[in-house]
Amino acid sequence: MSYRKELEKYQDLDEDRILSALTEEEIKMLEEEMVELDPDNALLPAGMRQRDQTKKNPTGPFKRDDLLAHLEKQANSTKDREDLVPFTGEKRGKAWVPKQKAIDPVLESVTLEPELEEALANASDAELCDIAAILGMHTLMSNQQYYEALGTTTIVNKEGLDSIIKPTQYKPVPDEPNSTDVEETLERVKNNDPDLEEVNLNNIKDIPIPTLKAYAEALKNNTYVKKFSIVGTRSNDPIAYALAEMLKANTVLKSLNVESNFISGSGILALIEALQNNKTLIELKIDNQSQLLGNKVEMEIASMLEKNTSLLKFGYHFTQQGPRLRASNAMMNNNDLVRKRRLADLNGPIFPKCRTTI
Repeated sequence: MSYRKELEKYQDLDEDRILSALTEEEIKMLEEEMVELDPDNALLPAGMRQRDQTKKNPTGPFKRDDLLAHLEKQANSTKDREDLVPFTGEKRGKAWVPKQKAIDPVLESVTLEPELEEALANASDAELCDIAAILGMHTLMSNQQYYEALGTTTIVNKEGLDSIIKPTQYKPVPDEPNSTDVEETLERVKNNDPDLEEVNLNNIKDIPIPTLKAYAEALKNNTYVKKFSIVGTRSNDPIAYALAEMLKANTVLKSLNVESNFISGSGILALIEALQNNKTLIELKIDNQSQLLGNKVEMEIASMLEKNTSLLKFGYHFTQQGPRLRASNAMMNNNDLVRKRRLADLNGPIFPKCRTTI
């Protein structure tokens, strides 16, 4: 507190009156102190990294060649420092001799006919590669070279034995475009078309947000669509909220896939929370969103899944082991419930005894 009290006496000072009382030299000294310099930035010129402290007048114009000549003359006139241990040229120790590789006596004793030796000496790399394939030496070449040499009677290998270090070049297969007519499919969903059981809008980039919301609204009253997929459609949180409201009203949909989109943690939680009012959805995929959901969201997802008894497949890669194990156990318990219902032929819900409450 004492230091703060000492500073309070400078609050009412008149800076203009102090500056007007300074001399010209004092003003120059003040300007030099207030210059902003950055000595650590190597990209700035020397004049902006360090204050100019030279007071001498220049003796003449700058001449680079004369400066280099002066520096070279000064370096030649300076004597070298004497070595602490003088060099005498004496060699100490044994001279290094490389080790000679041992010659296999079996290979040394092998002799071929002059015609075969001449043929092998003049053979190209491609011919040697085909010969190695015929002899079964598949470790000297790639699989592609080996099977191509065995399948034809002519020389097909053009790269030789050195090509084994190169990977096999596969032809890129382009993704098949999605030929779904967005507007026509939407009208069929609204009209409750009995022949439409799966709606696939994957990888269609230019679907407007109002159109996707219209799909969610139309699915509320649809009684035939069992699978709805919007992978890679750039859907965001408003779409997730609309799908959550759809899940609360829909009683037919079995599978929902919203992977590879821009849905945040709040949108994902809205989708999973809507499962409390939906007992027909058995598959939900939410993985590969544009941003990580975070530990808190993953714990809430695991808690909601533990309270659900109808979801059988949940597609998401948890980053933490705790919620991953909880979600996995929840899915196993739900599948076990389905198995018990099938064996006992029961219609009512069965609540497991091992289900935890958070």
